[in-house]
Amino acid sequence: MTTPRVAVAGIIAILALAGGSANAANDTVDTRAAALVAKMTLPEKVDQTQSGAPAISRLGVPAYEWWGEGLHGLARGGYATVFPQAIALAASWNPSLLHGVGTVVSTEARARFNAIGAGHDHGRYQGLTIWSPNVNIFRDPRWGRGQETYGEDPFLTGKLAVGFIGGIQGDDLAHPRAIATPKHLAVHSGPEAGRHGFDIDVSPHDLEATYLPAFRTAIVEGQAESVMCAYNALHGTPVCADPWLLDQRLRKDWGFRGFVVSDCDAVDDMTKFHYFKPDNAQSSAASIRAGTDLDCGHAYADLTQAVQHGQLDSAVIDRALVRLFSARYRLGELAPASADPYRTIGADQVDTPADRQLALHAALESMVLLKNAHGILPLRPDTRLAVVGPNADTLETLEANYHGTPRAPVTPLQGLRDRFGADRVAYAQGSPIAAAVPIPVPETALRDPQGRVGLAGSYFDNTDFGGSPTVRRTDRRIDFDWDHIAPAEGLRADRYAVRWDGQLLPPGAGDYVLAVHVDRCFDCAGHDPVRLFVDGKPVLGDRTGAGALQVPLHFADTQPHAIRLELVHSGQDQGIRLQWLAPATAQLAEAAAAVAKADAVVAFVGLSPDVEGEELQIDVPGFDGGDRTDIELPSVQDALLQRVAASGKPLVVVLMSGSAVALNWAQQHADAIVAAWYPGAQGGVAIAQTLAGDYNPGGRLPVTFYRSGRDLPPFVSYAMQGRTYRYFRDTPLYAFGYGLSYTHFAYAAPTLSSTQLTAGQPLDVGVDVRNDGGREGDEVVQVYLVPPQTPLASRHALVGFQRVHLAAGEQRHVHFMLSARDLSTVDEGGTRAVSAGQYQVFVGGGQPDSVPGVSADFAITGQQVLPH
Repeated sequence: MTTPRVAVAGIIAILALAGGSANAANDTVDTRAAALVAKMTLPEKVDQTQSGAPAISRLGVPAYEWWGEGLHGLARGGYATVFPQAIALAASWNPSLLHGVGTVVSTEARARFNAIGAGHDHGRYQGLTIWSPNVNIFRDPRWGRGQETYGEDPFLTGKLAVGFIGGIQGDDLAHPRAIATPKHLAVHSGPEAGRHGFDIDVSPHDLEATYLPAFRTAIVEGQAESVMCAYNALHGTPVCADPWLLDQRLRKDWGFRGFVVSDCDAVDDMTKFHYFKPDNAQSSAASIRAGTDLDCGHAYADLTQAVQHGQLDSAVIDRALVRLFSARYRLGELAPASADPYRTIGADQVDTPADRQLALHAALESMVLLKNAHGILPLRPDTRLAVVGPNADTLETLEANYHGTPRAPVTPLQGLRDRFGADRVAYAQGSPIAAAVPIPVPETALRDPQGRVGLAGSYFDNTDFGGSPTVRRTDRRIDFDWDHIAPAEGLRADRYAVRWDGQLLPPGAGDYVLAVHVDRCFDCAGHDPVRLFVDGKPVLGDRTGAGALQVPLHFADTQPHAIRLELVHSGQDQGIRLQWLAPATAQLAEAAAAVAKADAVVAFVGLSPDVEGEELQIDVPGFDGGDRTDIELPSVQDALLQRVAASGKPLVVVLMSGSAVALNWAQQHADAIVAAWYPGAQGGVAIAQTLAGDYNPGGRLPVTFYRSGRDLPPFVSYAMQGRTYRYFRDTPLYAFGYGLSYTHFAYAAPTLSSTQLTAGQPLDVGVDVRNDGGREGDEVVQVYLVPPQTPLASRHALVGFQRVHLAAGEQRHVHFMLSARDLSTVDEGGTRAVSAGQYQVFVGGGQPDSVPGVSADFAITGQQVLPH
């Protein structure tokens, strides 16, 4: 079949008029893509606009599923390096670290892709299009998905995104290692309950000053080759069908040349929840016409109807497909393996020792020391510890959401045992995360038939428990992530059965709840049946895959009870947890007994991905659908802290969460507080090294820690006044940018290139920073601009930062070049300009008024309006 020249030329012309490729390399792949698209029938074209694009055998096009995740490590496809969650990576304030993380993500994506090979079909999570990073602004701590972001500040978010995107895509954009996808454009940050039909009427000022800058940076500086549009509407128009956003701002103003993908089922939402159009044919036509090239979902299947009914010119579909196939050509996904510069990346480059070391380094750099009264930290090496709290020994609080499967995750309890010696660490769970939220049964309550800690696991290579087990071992707790992996050597990943036997040891008499949590696969066929027996009697059975499984039980005493749990992995589910809710009095008594044996207490408290996250099925006090209704530490955990503090022994609180928690009682009464976030597979090692003083914490908060939700505007409001450090005028619990160290840093007066600038000129800022403490450490040097104070102006705004490592007594000159954009402000109409007035720059280890620092004044004359 000969490709008609006029068809190819027409497609290229359409692409150019719509903001298509601008350089020779892209023109080449665009020409190839246009030639391929010209050979397709309309039904074939429509199929290729959906994320699960099928093969076109007659044209030699393999099937390709565009959906891939890599938020903080390659996700949802088996073993991978699991880094700290995105909000933790942001606490490092280190774009170079983010670049390294992105490099590992894309390298592991290449390894997974290469295992199948170019030219072959690739399913979900097997491709090279990574739907990360999330650069939405974490405007309110109640949003459950804020953990996926880089925090509340547009400048910090943008710079970290540039680092991550550069690592994902590599240095050769003509042949990217993978394609990064900043999301969710735009103005998207909850509530989760209304996200599918939420219309946001944000002011022009807030749109330009807060919600768009990080996306602009990711596109203009980061050169991201893909963007995901969000679920919500903006000023009445769903953003995935908004020509102003996707064509004018994204392509014309920012020069974007890649492809736009919808958030999953966002086009369908336009019909069902936004009532934007009467059917999916018209919603799809509006979306692809506006610039959404790829539908994550199936709504675009109705594009055929839209063309047939005259609602859409098929040339618009051609334009989208050229963008999509240009990306596939650049990735080498359609090329012979011999032409692939990444063809040698194999399975041996997945989760390597170097990768795990980087994950440890990332976790260490994310640690934020919030309080250290009387220098209680670092702990002495001979300290006997009582480790308590619901987050001390759970896998899920290492992994967070959107994660891969770690090979050898280290919980905080394990890390402290390894560092201080198991004989010096007593442990008690102490409480659940929140009332009515089950938590994995701790090792203290499980014994195998030989009396060892845990349950005896028998692993079978069949689904009927037939014959002898392939593997026998004792598992100290049942808390496993087996997503796309075999649970033991000698088993298949897709077909096995496991039986655990032993005893359950109630810590006290009372009412209990036992639960079996199976990590259900999304959009899949077949779920895993489980059965639970107590004292030989079946108490839970699941053959339908529906919902969480819970059973209330009453134990009259602390006598052991026989327990057996069975799992048959015959579907596509991803792991299993044996959970419980135990009586509060019994758990608190256990904690007090552990404290009695110790010199100091380390309490691991906070949140978990079971209570904060994306569209969760949870409705308990303090939590709603993945969001929070109360930002304070749940009362059951506060009660635990108060009980262990009553001993009078030093109390170190380690906060593990994906968002800010109002630790009001702990700030007043605890001796030390460390924010450890969701720290990834090496989190337990990092926490232990930080508490022991092997590492000097240098992380800084990427979000404001407020004292109460009452200090904030309504969650549903997207107006920025009263939110984030830039517009919040009260005193927070901990400020954005805050973090302590085991050493001390001092600043000399800053030097400016000029104290009189003409609008549009850059400003050079230099400062000498000295470590005048007794040990080496990292300082995050932060530069804030204090603009003339007008009704809409921010109090101050971050315009520069560098993380520097200084030996004890070392001094270094740190330099910042502030561009015209860094020195600009935004008026009520959304115009960004450098304006005349008196300004100040503040330089220090945090914000003005929150830490000691130095400042200098300068003036700007004239005005320069900046392009969008």
